[in-house]
Amino acid sequence: MVAEDDQQLAFLIRENLEEEGYEVINCPDGETAWENFQKKQPDLCLLDINMPNRDGFNLARKIRQKTDVVPIIFMTAKSMEEDKIKGFEAGADDYITKPFSMKELLLRMNVFLRRTKMLIPQTSDEIRIGKLFFYPGEMKLVHDKKTITLTQRESELLKFFCSHPNKALKREDILTHVWGKNDYFLGRSMDVFVTKLRKYLKPESSVNIETVHNVGFRFNMI
Repeated sequence: MVAEDDQQLAFLIRENLEEEGYEVINCPDGETAWENFQKKQPDLCLLDINMPNRDGFNLARKIRQKTDVVPIIFMTAKSMEEDKIKGFEAGADDYITKPFSMKELLLRMNVFLRRTKMLIPQTSDEIRIGKLFFYPGEMKLVHDKKTITLTQRESELLKFFCSHPNKALKREDILTHVWGKNDYFLGRSMDVFVTKLRKYLKPESSVNIETVHNVGFRFNMI
């Protein structure tokens, strides 16, 4: 789904994506995009920020209330740090700054689609975290029959932490492994995701994500 009020750009994106085999839902404003999202359940969302009727931030939050699985990429002319952080906090998985090349957009889309169940089968191997049960393939964390559905990023980050228990992990190593690159703005986004994971893991007192000053994080498991 492409939510973009610049119809010339929307047409260009649609034309290029359809040439690559994608089925594209074009939406000229945020409200139309929200209606189409509910009806057609797209596999990935490309959202402009400044749109009539409902802006991209609001639209992303509405989508996240409905699902944590569908990847959201913001297409934005806004390059200020606070705008990008606001976008990640609204639920975006990535952003691409206008003007951008179609090749870059396609590469960013493929990164997320390769990691979802839409393109590759994922296992549901169980990872025990104290009294919690983590299922990376299903992106779920279970505690006392209560299930938390994780986002793709949350699941990948938690899996990376679980693979390196009780070790000081450098911020740049986490970003490179989970996000695919070491970027300042993505680093701020990572802090948001770590805060969310800490909240999810709070019921298990034997586990915590420690901030290691000037290094990164340590996933402590007793």
